[in-house]
Amino acid sequence: MRSLASYLLLFFMIMFWVFRIVVAFTSAFAIDIGFAPLDLNFEIVLLFVTLLSILFVAKRKLIGAILYLVSYGLYFGVDLYSIVMNILNGSTTLVDYTRALVSFIGVVLPTVLFLNMLVDRNRTNHPVDKKTDWFYKGDQYDRKLDDRLDKNQYRNY
Repeated sequence: MRSLASYLLLFFMIMFWVFRIVVAFTSAFAIDIGFAPLDLNFEIVLLFVTLLSILFVAKRKLIGAILYLVSYGLYFGVDLYSIVMNILNGSTTLVDYTRALVSFIGVVLPTVLFLNMLVDRNRTNHPVDKKTDWFYKGDQYDRKLDDRLDKNQYRNY
């Protein structure tokens, strides 16, 4: 994790996970805070899957981003689709809009995280370092080194 975007996405991922813990906790104890989980049992399983994916994303493993994208896409994507259909039909309430906001965040955050991991993976595999690339990737240095080794001259002139 070298870029600020990677750190911020991991931070937002953890913040959203903590928010989902609070929502599940308040729903289990019948406290109304304005947000409710779609399915409490699946929400608890999703919290553990998210914890596992947070650990993988912190270690910059692509499987963590894929796991996060698939699990949140299945959980929040279906709900977002049904809410958008309700909004288009005209039968909406304030609860639908808050669920739509949370579901939208639940779909967009894993998508952006997955795209960031793909872009960052390419940068990590093929890094560009301007301080040393002129020396190690220069053909002129390689030719001079090869000529010197062919003549068995060990002194540097």
